[in-house]
Amino acid sequence: MEAYNKIFMEILNVTEDELSGLRYKDVECWDSVGHMTIITELEEAFGVEFSPDDMVEFDSYEKGIEILKKYNIKL
Repeated sequence: MEAYNKIFMEILNVTEDELSGLRYKDVECWDSVGHMTIITELEEAFGVEFSPDDMVEFDSYEKGIEILKKYNIKL
C-alpha cells in the first residue's frame, strides 16, 4: 500500500490523509495528464498493463486498488 499511496501523493501533491475518497478531478493535478501519469507509474511499480477499460474506469483512489486486485496485486 505504501508504494501505491506514494504515487498518488507525489503526482497529485496531496497528503496521505487526503487519499481516502479522492476522485478524478477532485484536485487540480488529477486532470487527464495527471491521470495518465498515475496509470503509467502504477503500471511500472506493479508490473501490470492496464486495459483501456481499466483506464477509463479508474476514477478514484479506491477504484485503483480494485483494478490492481484484478491483476492479483495485493496492497
